Amino acid sequence: MSNSKPRLVKDYEKLTEEIRDQIKLRYPEGFIHHLISFTDKEGASVSAIPLETDDIYYLVRMTKQEAATIIEEEEDYNEGYLREDINLDLEEKPMDFEDIEEDKELVEIKDK
Repeated sequence: MSNSKPRLVKDYEKLTEEIRDQIKLRYPEGFIHHLISFTDKEGASVSAIPLETDDIYYLVRMTKQEAATIIEEEEDYNEGYLREDINLDLEEKPMDFEDIEEDKELVEIKDK
């Protein structure tokens, strides 16, 4: 993580659809096991999942119960796992040049 990126703490419900899609791809097996805890500026203990984009480091605020509920109610997940057809649909969305380059590097690593 780059220290120059702004950190943004945000509730899942307030995220754009694009950021929610990135979260689905990053956490295809759900969120509960990826929650981290931190103390917010008011001194309260908060749990969140991290997501780093090109411009921002997000901490998406949610409790364990909220994480479980989101996965249960989200149509793109089936029995706690991102549906494979959804995974492919999200990956096929247009990406910026940097994302495409990263994906090529991942394919090259897998092929070796």
